[in-house]
Amino acid sequence: MIPAAFDYERASTLDEALELLATHGADAKIIAGGQSLLPLMKLRLARPDRLIDIGRIASLRGVRRLPDGRLGIGALTSYAQLLDDPEVMDLALMADALPRIADLQVRNRGTIGGAIAHADPAADMPALLLALEAEVVARSATRGERTIPIATFFEGAFSTALAPDELLTEIRLPSPSGSYGSAYRMLEQQASGFAIAGVAAVVGRTGAGAGNGVDDRARSIDDVRVAVTGVGDMPYRAITVEEALRGTGLTDSAVGAAVADITRGISVQGDIHADQAYRTAMVEVMARRALSAARDRLG
Repeated sequence: MIPAAFDYERASTLDEALELLATHGADAKIIAGGQSLLPLMKLRLARPDRLIDIGRIASLRGVRRLPDGRLGIGALTSYAQLLDDPEVMDLALMADALPRIADLQVRNRGTIGGAIAHADPAADMPALLLALEAEVVARSATRGERTIPIATFFEGAFSTALAPDELLTEIRLPSPSGSYGSAYRMLEQQASGFAIAGVAAVVGRTGAGAGNGVDDRARSIDDVRVAVTGVGDMPYRAITVEEALRGTGLTDSAVGAAVADITRGISVQGDIHADQAYRTAMVEVMARRALSAARDRLG
């Protein structure tokens, strides 16, 4: 399979990449690791006129602690680099997901920025970042920098809030106060590693009741976040499930009752890997497992 003809430009600096995007806009595609875009180009499902290679822009790579305590992850940081970073791996749901993403080659070449900018409905990273309530930083040569809450970043299958002249530069993860646990559980396609149904869960006690002599584990859980991938045409937060579980102890019975609504309002996808009924059943199973594991990891 051979891609359609295209022009190629390599940007050496962020400013150069932004200028190329400003010039070519919707006719161009950004490429870094190429693990998502190139397969589509080979199938001619994507036919960009021009590729702008940003893979050598060192300033977009790495993990740093921001002055406000948040964790900043450069868009070109590979999965392998995330696996080697202790602060990233302290996030239990990341430790669950990262070793299982695709294979060694993809983890070495694929980047966190590419994973979310590509917005594949079955990718793992979008659900993880939704559950963590991340922010995305985007830059344009003409309009400067803006931050986009991850909750509004995904707009549909392979569609995001990025403008044609914008480049995703960083992902920022909040540093929450309180006691938190998280987990990621998925049923994967054996050949590709993509999720048939994946659920990221973050649960926490944010401090209500602290210092009154009540043991932490006896207090209710007042922060619940559940994000789903592989089920609809885009990753989503299961708000109904979250609302049902806030203020509870996340007992098995409470979790089981709540996750029955995890696909409410969602057009569940059916394909050669799983029909709608099977995918619906499996996402409920993955949600129970993720929520139970997150609960058990609470400090």
